[in-house]
Amino acid sequence: MLIYSMSVSVDGFVTDREGDFGWTAPSEDLFGFHVEQVRGLGAYLCGRRLYESMLPWETDPSMRDGERRAEFADIWASLPKVVFSRTLDSVEGNARLARTSVTEEVGAALDATDKDVSIGGAALAASAIELGLVDELRMFRYPIAVGGGTPYLPPVTEAVRLDLVETRTFGARVIFERYRRVRDRPN
Repeated sequence: MLIYSMSVSVDGFVTDREGDFGWTAPSEDLFGFHVEQVRGLGAYLCGRRLYESMLPWETDPSMRDGERRAEFADIWASLPKVVFSRTLDSVEGNARLARTSVTEEVGAALDATDKDVSIGGAALAASAIELGLVDELRMFRYPIAVGGGTPYLPPVTEAVRLDLVETRTFGARVIFERYRRVRDRPN
């Protein structure tokens, strides 16, 4: 299953107008939930900006300050990652640059594991959503309206039917929403 999971403002943005997402800092209970979510993945496909923002978890020893943070760093470092970038010539850690199309890379990632695969970075996920590749949307909805920025979802040309399969509220009033795409059944 291909999952798109990101933090989002009440008004639907993953960053504000200046590109900031500092308002998404997780509480302890939410961070623990993220650890368990990432532990269940077989691979992660990401855009350049998300790759660069997450790279310190593999390269910066200060990110390992504390037992839970060290646990996340270990899980993240061991997770195979595919980075989509037009500007990077190389990547570090347990990552490689995408060599083929989004469709082909998603298919290869899913074929290489019996676990779920996640895709992150709003622009990259938008491509996968437009291609009909994303099976689940997972939103961590923060109690803030930012009034603009990078939207969580791309504009769609036709309705995408979803089933709400899980909700959960975290201590900082963050609401986790998990939606599964309803695939048309053959007649």
